Amino acid sequence: MNLRVRKAVFPAAGFGTRFLPATKAIPKEMLALVDKPIIQYGVEEALASGCDQIIIVTARGKSAIEDHFDISYELEASLEKRGKTDLLSIARNVSNMADLSYVRQKEAKGLGHAVLMAKELVGDEPFAVILPDDVIDASVPCLKQMIDAFDRVQGSILATQIVEGPGISAYGVLDGSPLPNDPRVIEARGMVEKPKFEDAPSKNAIIGRYILTPRIFGLLENLTPGAGGELQLTDGIKGLLKTEKVYGYNFEGTRHDAGDKLGMLKATVDFALKRDDLGTPFRDYLKSLSL
Repeated sequence: MNLRVRKAVFPAAGFGTRFLPATKAIPKEMLALVDKPIIQYGVEEALASGCDQIIIVTARGKSAIEDHFDISYELEASLEKRGKTDLLSIARNVSNMADLSYVRQKEAKGLGHAVLMAKELVGDEPFAVILPDDVIDASVPCLKQMIDAFDRVQGSILATQIVEGPGISAYGVLDGSPLPNDPRVIEARGMVEKPKFEDAPSKNAIIGRYILTPRIFGLLENLTPGAGGELQLTDGIKGLLKTEKVYGYNFEGTRHDAGDKLGMLKATVDFALKRDDLGTPFRDYLKSLSL
C-alpha cells in the first residue's frame, strides 16, 4: 500500500536575528511579504499540495503566529459593522484556512530538534517539513511536485535547486545521480554541508522542503549533538541513507530566501509586480527611478 503525505511541519522557533530590530518583538515568520506573513505562503503551499494537517513548532514569543491563524472576533465585528466586506473576507479566509496544531520547542537546539518536537503529532507516517524562510513561487506548488515524486518512489525526498558557481558553498549539497526514467529525481549517495566550491559533489543545493519517513525520529533521538548542543536535520538524513533510499527533487519554480534582507527585498519586488492591484503602478514607479 502506498503511503500518503498528509502532515506538514513548520519549524518556527528561531530568533530571526538577521532581521533585528524588527524581530525583537515580532516573529520573523510574521514579517510581511507584500501583505502576507511569510509563513502564510508556506501554509497555503502545504494545503494546495494536499496536506490537511499543519503542525507549527513555536517557542516563547511566537504567539503572534497563533493569533494570526486564529479567529479575531473584534476585528471581524468591526469590519462587518463598517461594511468592509472585502477585508472581512480576507480576515475570515485566514482563520478558516486550516486546523493548525502547535508544539513548543523550549530550547533552541537546532533544526533536527525542532522536527523531533513534532514526533507525537506526526506519528508513524511520512510527513513534509517546510522552512518558512524559503518562499517558492511555482505554478504547481513545490511541495505538490515533491509529493507526486514521493508517490512514485516511496522514499524521503529533499528539494534541490541548481546553483552555479561559488554560491553553492552556502548550501548543503546532494551527491547523487538522476533516475533514468525520472530525471528530476536524484537518488542520493550522500550529502555535504557547505562544501568549498571545488569540493562540491554536484550543483544540487538542498533548500527548505523535505518529505521524510517517520524513521527520522528515532535517528534524531539518538544523534550526538553537534556544535552548540544542536541536533542537525542533515545528520539525521545521513543516518536515513544507511537504511533506506533518499532522493533529491529538482523542482520547477523560483525560490526566494526570505530569511535574508536582500532576498526579502527581491521577493517583495517579484511578488508585487505579479499582483493585479499593484503590478502596473509599481512597475511604473520602478521605471521612474533614476538608478
